[in-house]
Amino acid sequence: QVQLVESGGGLVQAGGSLRLSCAASGRSFSINDMAWYRQAPGKQRELVALIPAGGSKRYADSVKGRFTISGDNAKNTVYLQMNSLKPEDTAVYYCYVVASIDSSPRLYQYWGQGTQVTVSS
Repeated sequence: QVQLVESGGGLVQAGGSLRLSCAASGRSFSINDMAWYRQAPGKQRELVALIPAGGSKRYADSVKGRFTISGDNAKNTVYLQMNSLKPEDTAVYYCYVVASIDSSPRLYQYWGQGTQVTVSS
């Protein structure tokens, strides 16, 4: 099993910045993909940014040029730097990881508990 603990959410004014962190812990795991999703009230959960294993970072069109996803493999941590925040960025942000356990080829999906980001106008 892999546990994900998120931090860094909060209330910020439009134009401000926040940095989300997601630390993964567990026994004998190896992370493949890392991503951030978000879900606003009354809307479906959507992909914000993704670091696929061996691939290029991808971003939702709505956050391109403003958000940056990065990963620290040594710390098993993924970050989301959010700049120029807008009220429409208000949502619960979820960390998402795909990982293998004990060197097994099978992959498992894990979600963080979510962290609230509120952008005031």
